[in-house]
Amino acid sequence: MLLKDKRIIITGCYKGIGKTTLERVAEEGASVWAFTEKVDTEFEKFISELRTKYRVQIDILQVNLFEEQEIKDAYKHIIKSKHPIDGLVNIAGMTHNALLSMTSIKEMKKLFDLNYFAQILMTQYAVKIMSRYRTEGSIINVSSVSAIDGNRGQVAYSSSKAALIGATKTLADELGALGIRVNAIAPGVIDSSMTAELKEEDYLKLVNKTNFKRAGTTKEVADVLVYLLSDLSSYITGQIVRVDGGM
Repeated sequence: MLLKDKRIIITGCYKGIGKTTLERVAEEGASVWAFTEKVDTEFEKFISELRTKYRVQIDILQVNLFEEQEIKDAYKHIIKSKHPIDGLVNIAGMTHNALLSMTSIKEMKKLFDLNYFAQILMTQYAVKIMSRYRTEGSIINVSSVSAIDGNRGQVAYSSSKAALIGATKTLADELGALGIRVNAIAPGVIDSSMTAELKEEDYLKLVNKTNFKRAGTTKEVADVLVYLLSDLSSYITGQIVRVDGGM
């Protein structure tokens, strides 16, 4: 198992890439602090089944990432567990599809609050704990190909994800001396709730830009995240890995 006995924080675990990554990380033997804004009976059942099937510990932390105090309180829970953090995967995010003229500054700030500032705060707290335990950890930010290539009608989304790429490269430089790796992935069109918001015409245009002429799956993204969390990628840091089918 690639992640046996590791302890990983994952945000955005309720659905999509986050939920699939949670399952893959558990499958590879890691215990997880699962950050999620929403918790219901179905999700609790899903977590219970993972615990039983893979014999790992999974703690559900219901957190609204727009609220700094809730993030701080969640990390207090982690500190009380007296366990090191081996990895952090910042997945939670949101999109907004509109041209610049139809995007308010308020809406843009909202996207930055979740897609960038919340991720940076999550990282700050994680690094403090990694430093305390002298953990040679792995931090992964989930960006987007639109942050690299741009995408018409996604000025707020692409710019917030681009900021995350800038932070990734800088933090890789800052934290390397501590043995902490910082990378990002840039998914393309992935079959998830986020792409479900696209108009069919726009969705097909994106799919046709790929070499495979299909959307990726959440598992294909999660597999890359597992690799970057594992010791197999021990000499990889400061990189932005495109998971886009050759867009």
